[in-house]
Amino acid sequence: MEPNLIKIRGARMHNLKNIDIDLPRNRLIVFCGLSGSGKSTLAFDTLYAEGQRRYVESLSTYARQFLGQMEKPDVDSLEGLSPAVSIEQRTTSRNPRSTVGTITEIYDYLRLLFARVGHPYCPDCGQEISPQSIQDMVDSLLQEPVGTKLMILAPVVDGRKGEHRELFGRLKKDGYVRVRVNGQFYNLEEDIVLDRNLRHHIEVVVDRWVMKEGSERRLTDSIGTAVALSNGVLLVNFPDRDIDTLFSERAACISCGRSMPELSPRLFSFNNPHGACFECKGLGVKQFFDPDLVVPDSTLSIRQGALVPWGDPWRLSGGSGRFKRFNSGEASIYGQQLEALARHYHFDLDQPFKKLSATVQRILLNGSGNEEIEFEYRRNQRHTTTTGVFEGVVPSLARRFIETSSSFIRDELANYMNEQVCPACQGARLRPEALAVKVGAWSIDQLTNLSIVKLRQALLDISLRPQEELIADRVTREINDRLSFLENVGLGYLSLKRTASTLSGGEAQRIRLASQIGSRLAGVLYILDEPSIGLHQRDNQRLIETLINLRELGNTVIVVEHDADTIMAADHILDMGPGAGVHGGEVVYSGDVKGLLASSGSLTGGYLSGRLSIEIPEKRRPLPKKRQWLLIQDAQVNNLKKITVRIPTGLITCVTGVSGSGKSSLVIETLYRYAMKFLQGGTAPEKFGVKLGNFQTIDKIIDIDQSPIGRTPRSNPATYTGVLTPVRELLARLPESRARGYRPGRFSFNIKGGRCEACEGEGVIKIVMHFLPDIYVTCDTCEGRRYNRETLEIRYRGKNIAEILAMNVEEALAFFNRVPVLKARSQTLFDVGLGYVALGQSSLTLSGGEAQRIKLARELTKRSTGKTLYILDEPTTGLHPDDIKNLLAVLQRLADSGNTIVIIEHNLDVIKTADYVIDLGPEGGDEGGEIVACGTPEEVALVPASHTGHFLQKELQKTGI
Repeated sequence: MEPNLIKIRGARMHNLKNIDIDLPRNRLIVFCGLSGSGKSTLAFDTLYAEGQRRYVESLSTYARQFLGQMEKPDVDSLEGLSPAVSIEQRTTSRNPRSTVGTITEIYDYLRLLFARVGHPYCPDCGQEISPQSIQDMVDSLLQEPVGTKLMILAPVVDGRKGEHRELFGRLKKDGYVRVRVNGQFYNLEEDIVLDRNLRHHIEVVVDRWVMKEGSERRLTDSIGTAVALSNGVLLVNFPDRDIDTLFSERAACISCGRSMPELSPRLFSFNNPHGACFECKGLGVKQFFDPDLVVPDSTLSIRQGALVPWGDPWRLSGGSGRFKRFNSGEASIYGQQLEALARHYHFDLDQPFKKLSATVQRILLNGSGNEEIEFEYRRNQRHTTTTGVFEGVVPSLARRFIETSSSFIRDELANYMNEQVCPACQGARLRPEALAVKVGAWSIDQLTNLSIVKLRQALLDISLRPQEELIADRVTREINDRLSFLENVGLGYLSLKRTASTLSGGEAQRIRLASQIGSRLAGVLYILDEPSIGLHQRDNQRLIETLINLRELGNTVIVVEHDADTIMAADHILDMGPGAGVHGGEVVYSGDVKGLLASSGSLTGGYLSGRLSIEIPEKRRPLPKKRQWLLIQDAQVNNLKKITVRIPTGLITCVTGVSGSGKSSLVIETLYRYAMKFLQGGTAPEKFGVKLGNFQTIDKIIDIDQSPIGRTPRSNPATYTGVLTPVRELLARLPESRARGYRPGRFSFNIKGGRCEACEGEGVIKIVMHFLPDIYVTCDTCEGRRYNRETLEIRYRGKNIAEILAMNVEEALAFFNRVPVLKARSQTLFDVGLGYVALGQSSLTLSGGEAQRIKLARELTKRSTGKTLYILDEPTTGLHPDDIKNLLAVLQRLADSGNTIVIIEHNLDVIKTADYVIDLGPEGGDEGGEIVACGTPEEVALVPASHTGHFLQKELQKTGI
């Protein structure tokens, strides 16, 4: 009999306090509670980890040797556990070849559809191509007038190297008299000598004929012979017109002679050499050295280092830097070339780069072409003069990138590279023949460019022949099902062409969720981590219905979530707490929604019931004068419809809208990108035509995103925020350290001396798994403490460096209460809701929201000028309403200092407390990119067309506004 409960006994992972809990199977269960209260530890590090471990143990010994021994979670017993599937908030792939279409496998079905019912067209003239029978060829030639001379040729060699003597001998033996070789006619009695290293085209003359009445039989026989000889291809030469016409039993264009390859699924794959664009190899983009990255600050002169890859060619170096040591007064070879250019073209090396003439700028970047210049080189009192062309900075970088075998140099040069759409395929990724195949009126690239909503409609509208409909039925049904799953989880605005690396964590997670729905598995334990991330309130219900559908299939669905709608829809709720970190790890409440709302000890229940709330400011900051508004004019990146946006300075502005409405395109791709160029002295690229105004009112711009603070175990909150440096200095000043001669470097795990050399200070050892992801195991020598025994003997107030790094922020705040600099930095981390995070916690274990708040904490420790523009992308990710309350207090503090804060956000608690709201839409994808409403939250709430306003109005009504 199948158990109806998942029984957890004695769970002690991380901060869990030996908890016992029973969870109902085949139900939708929500784990909620403060950030750091133990939700993810119980869901992922206990339930999922044990499910995975048991699965691995069921495999053979041979298989387990590749997977390694998985650590058993610290739990006494787990009963009623099903096979577990984890759907976490992480980007699916960083591979540029991975797209929404390939992840969901919809693109594989589209390839099959085009291979089976696609109609090829000529890529050159656009004429439809279809295979021709011998009778079709005869009928075509019979259209020629009487008296027309023609020659029937059988192509037997098409662009192949060799002397082909055996072929000529065989043709002669078979009774053929003449051949055409590379356009020249020869008699087979002649000795035909060909260069074996060149490619040749050889056609056999099968028949010569003058059209007259009754030619059909002879033509049929001759064409049949030629087609058999040349494997289905026929050339007809018209001597009077000096033209050739190609016929083919296979697909080939009669007008252009363009032959089409066989229609197969691989022809439509950009990951297969058979179908990929020859120019970009299926990537759709080509890398190039970007002049804007070579000269990022055009206000600098060349002598000041405007040409960044060349650094300062007049700076002396000790030999360890970019250039070797030069004698006093001597420049590097780059500097001497630039001096020669200045003499030849009469320009000043001390003049700002942007004030140089366009011709000089072009020559510096791209070279002098054919124009030769006299160069004088001085080295160690030797003087030489040569004449030659100037290569140019950009061609020089490109040459070095191709020639170098050093991965380090390639990585260095990659800093000056950017991407552009492939000029050959225009970003379509496929070869021209694949793009010329159509189903209905659509090519495969045109279909993948459509949003998922429009693609579903386009497939329904395609008209097929009855036989084709029979072939395509099962394929289109499968495609339609998968598209509907994606639409149901709020991703209808995405296109199949969207690359995986551009997806947010929430989008990637919902794609995987849609795939799981499509698999229709039953009896599985699904564990999801905040699937509502990046989803507008309007689409919440569809996501919840998807989760319920997953449950209805006979699965147990556990969701770690803070979203109120999801919590209210749950069958069972587990509220963790009461606090975070050491103050959490206990079960505050377990039961249904009604009981949670009535629970006096639950913070979550308090906010859901309205007993607790995030208050709206009594008075919003006044809008600044017109000259103090940041202006973005004609924004048209991605789906933005050439909009003009004004952002008030010194205020908190929320950019809102449904998923895919253009929020990131406006804030990240436009505001941040072009404002950075403005501040660096450059201008926005003209290709987008974006104009900026009033940006002189800010002096720096900081994008606090959710990318990791580091990609190795060495990176942690202490190193990133600068806490570790004063800790090391503090330990080095202790009497014991001074007696031993220890300096601050002794307490660094990045350099030799005090670190454990077995793991080189990482605390873990990386095991390369080849075809599996690399894994990290705890170092046996230092047991994960990073330092050697002698270093760990130095203690401050009873704790060594490893124990200090093991403390969480809240503990550090109390521990360093007598050290002002450490207290201040710990306080900042605590203020942004990270009191539960350990100082030395590996960056690999931090969520995107935690990484974002650590970055915010680091910025808060810096001295504010009051003219900074802060950009945050969904900072409430992973935050409980009580944590959001603390975060908002920090943001309000920044705005009170005169700084400008722009937040991309769906959370209504953040939106209602903002000073100004810019709502984009009205829908996602092609239907978005316009300004629906802007103003104070109260003003936006009154706009009927605004989806955000609709939900904001309900939120404001709760407070009586």
